Amino acid sequence: MNSFEINKIIASILLVVLLVFSVNKLGDIVFKVEKPKVAAYKVEGVAATTATTSSNTAEAVDISVLLALGSVEKGKKVFKKCAACHSINAGGGNKIGPKLWNVMFRPVGAITDYKYSKALSSYGKEWTWQEMNGFLIKPAKWIKGNKMGFAGLKNDEDRASILLYLNENSDSPKSLP
Repeated sequence: MNSFEINKIIASILLVVLLVFSVNKLGDIVFKVEKPKVAAYKVEGVAATTATTSSNTAEAVDISVLLALGSVEKGKKVFKKCAACHSINAGGGNKIGPKLWNVMFRPVGAITDYKYSKALSSYGKEWTWQEMNGFLIKPAKWIKGNKMGFAGLKNDEDRASILLYLNENSDSPKSLP
């Protein structure tokens, strides 16, 4: 194969790429399609879930309905995702994340022998049902600037189960709302 044949092959490839892009652009000009402003099909439940996950308001979720979805047994299984970074035992220590024994209804950033991010240290709230639920949906969005690398739990049943499990792992579990 000589260099002239290689040049013809490269030129052919470039010509095909140029032709494909040209036809695409010409098609966009000839067949102008505008996207509808309103979705054609609305899936029930999707809009409510999106509103819950995108707002940082604790009142966005009826916590008693959410907790009815979960179970402590399932929470124990789901907690395995958390166990790499957190301990849940009464005498457990901190790992990459703080120990979670008695976490429900204690102030955020309250463990004295753990170095929290500035965002968690200065948050000034306590881990209520609503706060923990919102945080578990997407930690980075609920408390901006925290250093927890977990993506979050989108599944309502999993989140409810974790809340129930965290509540049970306490010196004095709170009654459910």
